[in-house]
Amino acid sequence: MHTNPLSPLLQLSGVQIAYGGIQAVKGIDLELYRGELVSLIGANGAGKTTTLNAIAGSLQLAHGEILYEGEKVKTLPAHKRLRRGIALVPEGRGIFTRLTVEENLRMGAYSRNDKAAIESDLERVYTMLPRIKERLAQVAGTLSGGEQQMVAIGRALLSRPKLLLLDEPSMGLAPLVVEKIFEVVQSVAKEGVTILLVEQNANLALEFSQRAYVMESGKITLSGTGADLLTNPKVRAAYLGEVDEAV
Repeated sequence: MHTNPLSPLLQLSGVQIAYGGIQAVKGIDLELYRGELVSLIGANGAGKTTTLNAIAGSLQLAHGEILYEGEKVKTLPAHKRLRRGIALVPEGRGIFTRLTVEENLRMGAYSRNDKAAIESDLERVYTMLPRIKERLAQVAGTLSGGEQQMVAIGRALLSRPKLLLLDEPSMGLAPLVVEKIFEVVQSVAKEGVTILLVEQNANLALEFSQRAYVMESGKITLSGTGADLLTNPKVRAAYLGEVDEAV
């Protein structure tokens, strides 16, 4: 497939998503370019997780279009999107708690048959996540929350994603563990993987992101560079716990 490196890797146009009669996402436009780390921030219930699930293919659109590598993919099932390079690390991690750590990781490569490359990718993940390498034979459900999140990210990397969708990777984790998770996210980004990050810790997300979108009640209300949104008074008041004292 020949794609224009200057065109968006992912483009959402007029995307609407409904649950029954309730419209959760109300006509959003969003773009990601190759190699970017972009955040999607907003309050609970804003439609962020719904948007990621629709990109991954687990939810259907009511209206609008999703372009990936310049091709329409809204009718493509989730497993085919995964083969095309779209991987989701879901909210709550979604690991197989009764399988071992190694079995969980290898599940990420279930659609691949390049055995030598899979072993090479496993070693790369072990280098990136040394704590996980120490626990390969351990049942995943007995890991700490942070370790489970690392397994979930490692499993997604075994699919060799071009686009990694991360949904609330810091949720429920201690501050020191959150720092480690974001170091891993940054390492993945440096390898050239494009990342769309949904994150409750807006301050940290904006610090790490080149660009970001703010989502409120199913709509994109603001967008800009991470640095610009960090200093935006509305963003600081709504998501960073600060009050604009200007009269």
